[in-house]
Amino acid sequence: MNIQKGDGTTMRIAIYGTGGVGGYFGGRLAQAGADVTFIARGAHLEAIRREGLQVESIAGDFTVAPAAAAATDRPGEVGPVDLVVLGVKAWQLPEAAQAVKPLVGPGTMVLPLQNGVEAAEILAPVLGREHVLGGLCAIVSMVVAPGRVRHAGVEPVVRFGELDNSRSERVEQLLQLFQSCSAVKADIPEDIQSAIWRKFVFISSWSSVASVARVPVGPLRTNPESRQLLLQVLDEVLAVGRARGVDLPERVHQDTMAFVDSLNESGTASMQRDVMQGLPSELESQTGAIVRLGAQAGVATPAAQVIYRALLPGELLARKSG
Repeated sequence: MNIQKGDGTTMRIAIYGTGGVGGYFGGRLAQAGADVTFIARGAHLEAIRREGLQVESIAGDFTVAPAAAAATDRPGEVGPVDLVVLGVKAWQLPEAAQAVKPLVGPGTMVLPLQNGVEAAEILAPVLGREHVLGGLCAIVSMVVAPGRVRHAGVEPVVRFGELDNSRSERVEQLLQLFQSCSAVKADIPEDIQSAIWRKFVFISSWSSVASVARVPVGPLRTNPESRQLLLQVLDEVLAVGRARGVDLPERVHQDTMAFVDSLNESGTASMQRDVMQGLPSELESQTGAIVRLGAQAGVATPAAQVIYRALLPGELLARKSG
């Protein structure tokens, strides 16, 4: 089956950053018949070229065969595409914005799926605001070996929309594209900024506390002291978002904690895993963003600030070593 545009031609898609997020969603798009090119590097790239992209998933394992898994580390060889999915970490976005320029033509959509709330502001000045969508995803996934991605938890969800919340033809087409995929839930929120911030409330509070506690979510949420810290950071993020004019109703607090309590007790946040492995992490785009955006809005964020200060030396060392 070919995934076609309104004019009957096949939609061309580039996945920039074939990690846990890009590998899973790109793999599902390729599995559905889309013309997907994976941008990857090193041993991961060579394994995809040699053996295809292998995805282990709680929703069913599958492999995108080498013949169907076009892969390169040179975006210039691919040329303009219809859709660029950015699957890199949030701290890699400035570099990625420059690197994907050869992939962006007059009608290209750029869909960022990073944690954080600043992706559009980073991408728009480089690629043109008219190309950039607001986007987010939910999934627990990671690269476990070259060419192999593991989806370990959470029903995969991708949400996106125009930055002005208009219901454009292109986002409707994108919705149909993702809805054609197996084991992917997709929708267009009425307010994409609110949707992005609702995820940020969850992921930034959990990632921040988990990165200093260094335990899975089970003991984190059941220990009264760490749960209280989680609640305090969550309240700070909500206050920052509301001060910036984002629609975050009172129920977001309850919904967020209900989701935290529903997670598998062994679950860990991606930022937490990077911190514990001594790798560069999304500290600046998560905990750092709470502090930075709070300061801009005149909102005190004492809990997030302490966590940020505690994690920053390790982050700087990881970036220096990396």
